[in-house]
Amino acid sequence: MDFDINQYINLFVEEGKEHLQNMNDALLALEKDRNNESLVNEIFRIAHTLKGMAGTMGFINMANLTHEMENVLDGIRNKQTVLSEEVIDIIFECFDVLDNSVNHIAKTGKEEEENYSFLIGKLRNVLDKNGIEGDNLPNDRKQEIHINEYVTNIISAAKEKGLSAYNIEIELSPSCMLKSARAFIIINTLESMGEIIYSNPAIEEIEDEKFDLSFSLIVISEASEEKIKESLEKISEIENITINHLEQAFKEQLEYLEEASTPGSNLKDSSIDTEKSKVFERQSKVGKTVRVDIDRLDNLMNLVSELIIIKTRMDDLSGISNRENMTEAIEYLERITTSLHDAVMKVRMVPIERVFNRFPRMVRDLSKELNKEINLQMFGEETEVDRTVIDEIGDPLIHIIRNSIDHGIETPEERIRLNKPKEGNVILKAYPDGNSVVIEVIDDGKGIDVLKVKKKAVEKNLLTAEEAELLSEDDILSLLFQPGFSTSDEISDISGRGVGLDVVKNKIESINGSVEVETQENVGTKFIIRIPLTLAIIQALLIKLNDEIYAIPLSSVTEIIDLPRNSIRNVQGQDIILYRGKTIPMVRLHQIMGLEFNNSNEEYLVVVVRKGEKLAALLVDDLIGQQEIVIKPLGKYLSNIRYISGATILGNGNVSLILDVNSMI
Repeated sequence: MDFDINQYINLFVEEGKEHLQNMNDALLALEKDRNNESLVNEIFRIAHTLKGMAGTMGFINMANLTHEMENVLDGIRNKQTVLSEEVIDIIFECFDVLDNSVNHIAKTGKEEEENYSFLIGKLRNVLDKNGIEGDNLPNDRKQEIHINEYVTNIISAAKEKGLSAYNIEIELSPSCMLKSARAFIIINTLESMGEIIYSNPAIEEIEDEKFDLSFSLIVISEASEEKIKESLEKISEIENITINHLEQAFKEQLEYLEEASTPGSNLKDSSIDTEKSKVFERQSKVGKTVRVDIDRLDNLMNLVSELIIIKTRMDDLSGISNRENMTEAIEYLERITTSLHDAVMKVRMVPIERVFNRFPRMVRDLSKELNKEINLQMFGEETEVDRTVIDEIGDPLIHIIRNSIDHGIETPEERIRLNKPKEGNVILKAYPDGNSVVIEVIDDGKGIDVLKVKKKAVEKNLLTAEEAELLSEDDILSLLFQPGFSTSDEISDISGRGVGLDVVKNKIESINGSVEVETQENVGTKFIIRIPLTLAIIQALLIKLNDEIYAIPLSSVTEIIDLPRNSIRNVQGQDIILYRGKTIPMVRLHQIMGLEFNNSNEEYLVVVVRKGEKLAALLVDDLIGQQEIVIKPLGKYLSNIRYISGATILGNGNVSLILDVNSMI
């Protein structure tokens, strides 16, 4: 039977991305604490795992690069290679290449043709500078590894955690055709039950099939000897299995280890100490997760959507029916659909950490490029939002953070002159707020020069000097989101091309969100992004314009008021009203929807809506009431229609358009 590698590509990509994210986090931490051996060990383990995964899938270039990374990291672990800034930069380059390679595999199903020879040359140069030739490590490594202490620490660490240490000898059947593949299954089985901390020959040699028919492993596990043997016996083509408690066979094991030709290359972690027990503890806390295809979840969401539409339809029927139990049935159906909706939403919800994780590396690279010292602090990474929102929010945040670092944070020299710490702070914060999630990007830089923004706006003919004088500070700051607007005097690769904040505004408003700016000179700037928890099902207020029914998202509605007809004023062509001591604009929905206005009443019905701190009054004919609605996209041909964000199907089968409040304020 032919082996179809394609069926495992999705799994490879998902696991590869997880390992690379862990490598990224460990590298960023290692750069700040270069003496942390546990971080070096962690990166080494990840590189080793990626090498095994890539080799199994036949991605040779990726496997070769991670193999060279292992050699450098092993030299660092054994104090033979100095962990300089140059070495960290090279490992970061390797990470970038691996990340791009995994993304390329995700798109095309195969790895890039590039063999990364330039990067491999850099890694080998690091070893050459330290007198190490690739895998041929010097013999004096044997003296550096104190085997007695090593084995003693294994046993004591295992005892402290209630674990056992086993020496497992495996002999494969002479008829075994693919020794490395069989060994891979054995190693995976044992790793699912504990941790392999020693192998003879080395794991690398086993993977490359550089062994006869037998090999041995030392395993730390909470499983019993019988359980381990039972699991191994289920694997075919094994001739013999011998398992001994390491404590019982201590003397024999010492002799066995001392006779190993290159024990340093076999030990997966030669610094087994209290740090190793921390690894055990961390592994035991890993939560169980299930990967679900997003298309299947979308299908489930669509089914729930149809249920809600049917419930609404039944609601309409109950108004004209005399059946006594119709109302009771509808109430029951409503409870079911609400519960089902909540369940599906919880499955779709993911922590915003998925977006935040990419920013520490970005900030690190930007700070080096701009010669600025930046401290990034992140809070609320566990805040959950819908998967579809997660996919849309990443790019806007990148633009805002880049602007904060480039425009906002001063150089260390400027900050010292202003009596500020030379290290600038960028704070990324997320927290739930009702049916929305708020994300704040805060910097302690120089703030936004409001007068400069006003001057630039006049220069670009966005408004006249007279109009500029009448604008409030909030109105002036909103000019930053105009297409092509920039206050930067110099064009750079980071910002200053007039591209960025207008993209941010459009992207956020396309998912029914809003963005605001607060600033204070020489204190800093805060960008406040408010996004909905979900884009699928929302609470809405249904209103009438003539015979047409429209929906307004309830999260945007502040109040519904009766307004005397004569209280509307027109100032410079804009209708305004006085609302709670504040002047707010009046929006005539009939006019922007292309409908006739036939209301001759002395009082108008007005819905006051909010976008951040801004308010507006929407003039409507009548209210139908609050209803849970399913948002249906308009499709690619109608997606750019202004003032409309989508549509929904009412209980009578008619289509109702959903108003985009953000575009009206």
